[in-house]
Amino acid sequence: MKESIKGKIKKIYEEKYKLLLLIPCFILMLALAQIGTQYTMTGDFVNKGISLKGGSTITINKFDSITVNELKSSLTEQFPKADINVRTITSAGKVVSIAVDSDAQEKEEIDNLVSVIENKAGLKKGDYNVETMGSSLGDSFFKQTMFALLIAFLLMGIVVLIYFRSFVPSIAVMLAAFSDIVVTLAVFNLTGIKLSTAGVAAFLMLIGYSVDTDIVLSTRVLKRKDGTVMDRIYGSISTGMTMTLTTLVAVSITLIFVESEVIKQIMVVLFIGLLVDMVMTWIQNVGILRYYLEKKTKA
Repeated sequence: MKESIKGKIKKIYEEKYKLLLLIPCFILMLALAQIGTQYTMTGDFVNKGISLKGGSTITINKFDSITVNELKSSLTEQFPKADINVRTITSAGKVVSIAVDSDAQEKEEIDNLVSVIENKAGLKKGDYNVETMGSSLGDSFFKQTMFALLIAFLLMGIVVLIYFRSFVPSIAVMLAAFSDIVVTLAVFNLTGIKLSTAGVAAFLMLIGYSVDTDIVLSTRVLKRKDGTVMDRIYGSISTGMTMTLTTLVAVSITLIFVESEVIKQIMVVLFIGLLVDMVMTWIQNVGILRYYLEKKTKA
């Protein structure tokens, strides 16, 4: 029974590859729709954290009389329209302080927030400190990052084009990387997590992971001549999936055991991106390369 199911899946994968291309196309369209809706409703195509859109962070060093949940509940009740997040800061596995992140940038807004925290937690001036980041600084960083992302794609395309000396395989690699980033961003938005500078770094890392598997596939299929095209594809799947699954295991372990919010956000982005990359590489890129070779052979 198992062999029969496996055989049917293999037959569909080998014979219906053009039809299977509809799957990544549909996923990409859904992702673009989500990002478009996000932009229409919020004015941003991603949920930006304080480090990207500006705001303030109040770090509480003395918190014996209050818990994170109690403080968050109280602040949410007092400031229902504000974007507030309460988190812990740990060192060597021990909670050393509580951080209250908010979109408050004006002195009056921050003072009101501090006043509520002082009363709720019974704090004095020396028990906490306040840091602010202007929106212009966050916007500047975000724009520079988007520019860096664009340059990375451009240079990646040039390198791939020079290596393979063919337009279609180069476009296939870039399309797979683009799809991976866009779909990951859409899924990330659905999680409700606020994107920070750490998350941006994770997306840049994701380009490397995505291109890695695509290059393995394209090199095996286009450069090698041993065996059939499908033999070379299955060989690249074996290598690429081993790389991806190994990374997924490491990422999953990190997500479970690490408490740092910064590292967790990086791992969340990578985890989503690696899962998406499986579809974009082994269905989308494979389909494009097979169609390209089919046309090339007929010509």
